[in-house]
Formats: sequence, structure tokens, C-alpha cells
Amino acid sequence: MRMAATVEEMRELGAELAALLRPGDLVVLSGPLGAGKTTLVQGIAEGLKVRGPITSPTFVIARVHPSLSGGPALVHVDAYRLGGGLEVDDLDLDASLEESVTVVEWGEGLVEGLADDRLEVSIGRSESGDPGEERTVALRGVGARWEGVV
Repeated sequence: MRMAATVEEMRELGAELAALLRPGDLVVLSGPLGAGKTTLVQGIAEGLKVRGPITSPTFVIARVHPSLSGGPALVHVDAYRLGGGLEVDDLDLDASLEESVTVVEWGEGLVEGLADDRLEVSIGRSESGDPGEERTVALRGVGARWEGVV
């Protein structure tokens, strides 16, 4: 469990996570509205050195950010508006999964079938919802890929 009290700390945590990520990785983000999921993805994008800007893809559902350094592309997905697994299938995320890092906001319960291995990131915040309050970030690796990594 990590703590992030500021936007900068959340981005720094994302950059640290990026150092662990490689092509084929699936990262599933969960947490309430305003918890910092997109901010964490901004840090991951900075760490992966992909083309930005990184904004919430709520209305476009998914964005591909190509690498600027020869590394993997970042596929950033917001599953908030998706109605279920069939709509996830329509995105055809598995077509780019092997060569990209795929990060899915609001993906819990929807995208686990895309890969046997995944990193689940749960972001929590205090009940008051004050934007300046500290967030807790819990990482859970699923599958052989993440054994001993997180």
C-alpha cells in the first residue's frame, strides 16, 4: 500500500509503475470518481515516454499513445460508460495487447478475461472527498508475470 497526498505524488507513483511495465501488460484501475486514476495514468505515460496529452478517454472510450522512445505504446481505456463484456469485446483490445501496455480505468469486472496476468491498482480516498486529501494506492499482481514483482 502506498500513499499519495498530491497530484505530483500520484504522477510519481505512475512513473514508478511504468518502470515495471512491459509490452503485453494489462493494468486495471479502480477507485471512486476523482480518486486520481487518470493522474496515475499520466505518470505511467511519462514513464513510458509516450505521446500525450493524457486525458480521461471517457467519451472516446480508448486512446492509443504511441511511444516516443521505441518502447511500447500505451492503450488508455475508460470503461466507465461500457455496459458489459460484449462492449469490451467490441473495442478489440486483445488485438494490440501483446505489443502495448493497456491501462483500463473502471475495468474491474469487465476486462480480466483479456489476459491471464494483470496488475490491479485500487485507489482509495477519504470519505470527506476533499481533493487535497491523501489517497491510498494498493497494488495486486495476478498471475505468474507479477509473482515477486509487486
